[in-house]
Amino acid sequence: MRHESLLGAADPAVFRIANPAGRSPVLLTADHAGRAIPARLGTLGLDARLLATHGACDLGVEGLGLLLAQRLDAFLILHNYSRLVIDANRPPGAPDSIVSHCEQTAIEANIHLSPNGRQQRLVELFHPYQHRIAAELDARTARCQPSVLVTLHSFTPVLGEDVRPWHVGVLHGRDGRLARRVRQGLQREPGLRVGDNQPYAVSDASDHTLLVHGEGRRIPHVELEVRQDLLASESGRQAWAQRLAGVLEDALAEGFPSHPGGPASIG
Repeated sequence: MRHESLLGAADPAVFRIANPAGRSPVLLTADHAGRAIPARLGTLGLDARLLATHGACDLGVEGLGLLLAQRLDAFLILHNYSRLVIDANRPPGAPDSIVSHCEQTAIEANIHLSPNGRQQRLVELFHPYQHRIAAELDARTARCQPSVLVTLHSFTPVLGEDVRPWHVGVLHGRDGRLARRVRQGLQREPGLRVGDNQPYAVSDASDHTLLVHGEGRRIPHVELEVRQDLLASESGRQAWAQRLAGVLEDALAEGFPSHPGGPASIG
């Protein structure tokens, strides 16, 4: 039995790419940049206020990513759909791959989602994005273009009762080669509070893009989390794009030792 497609002709594409011919080794991803919802799903039963919150997307990351891609001359891929539909950075089998609540509000369309409905979201909204990242990295390997994966996210200043004092978090899994250099570079700026695997820690249970495409390929990689209030204005996004571009360029200028069993060094 053939199921009706989740996406209609009027729905946006799953992802978009900026600067596809970027010459930098950096490949930027923005897993939570978008807030689109397929027309067939309406608003998931949520009001406009909730759909404008951080629960729906990483606020400020789209603008930051576009500015950073321009400054670095880097390839950027942005997921267009809200993480309330499906999280493009969660392992497909993770319980919160499709969340049941936004803040304290139940998402009935997700709570009562059938296994077939869950699989349809994976097939139409998750896999195409992840496959496009893999295809770009494969193409770079084929043409001997080095790759450095940088995933961009933002975080809320307060979560529940927890106040998050960091301005930026530098995240990594088992391979901290690039994260260490980026963190040290950011810490040289007076007054900047830099989290080391804060406010989140990368794990196999909660992260997909960084681990599959960065750690899995043994290429240098890092996840950058910028506090969302610092990205609320164009001037803020410009300042952070300039800051991150400089730190990344300095880190990459040092070159990298080869990862055991991995690709040739960069630099």
